[in-house]
Amino acid sequence: MSRITGLLHDVGIRRRQSGDAGGRIVRVWDLPIRLFHWFTVALVAAAYATWRVNWMDWHARVGEILLALLLFRLLWGVFGSETARFSRFLKAPRTVLHHLSHLLRREPDRQPGHNPAGGWMIVLLIVLLLGETMTGIYVANDIADVGPLTAMTPAPVADAIDWLHAVLWNVLLAAVVLHLLAILAYGVAKRQNLLLPMITGAKTLPENVPPPRLAGLPLAVFLLAVGAAAAALIVLLT
Repeated sequence: MSRITGLLHDVGIRRRQSGDAGGRIVRVWDLPIRLFHWFTVALVAAAYATWRVNWMDWHARVGEILLALLLFRLLWGVFGSETARFSRFLKAPRTVLHHLSHLLRREPDRQPGHNPAGGWMIVLLIVLLLGETMTGIYVANDIADVGPLTAMTPAPVADAIDWLHAVLWNVLLAAVVLHLLAILAYGVAKRQNLLLPMITGAKTLPENVPPPRLAGLPLAVFLLAVGAAAAALIVLLT
């Protein structure tokens, strides 16, 4: 009996050292980042729907709201929760390649936030969405003949912005599909559910992974107001 107890003790030590033993539920995503995520999904879908039915006034309003959210996300990525900060989840290319080399390895999720590859995907999506909303605001103002920048912009530049708006939409759709395929791949190959934590805010992490520091709602409300004010100013000046 003592020999069996000793073997079980040794196995437990090895599991704890590898980070695979036990685990606890940790809150990793704050409410502002989750609301941003799902509102962005809804607004992108609304932008497509309003474009398809030619409700261009609503299409423009959707783009303006989306721009305000994106500006908030940039601010939250600097001043917000630890898992939302760009400085925390953007890793060097070597780290990203090393992470991707283990894509098919089934292992527990040890990342409190975005994994090294997912972090760069988030940045790509934000950049594409910013480009799409900014060019879209110019196109809307150009059609309505409003905004001081409209009269100052040469026709070839205006045409290029219009073309870029269409191209960025297609690139954005491709990036969204890639993002969804990555989530599916992590679920199938690694048995890591990346979607559920973005709904509940929590995931199960090994005991040796410290919980992230999360920022409060008052700061999020203030930064959202700043983002909304900046978006309104951009709309007026474009």
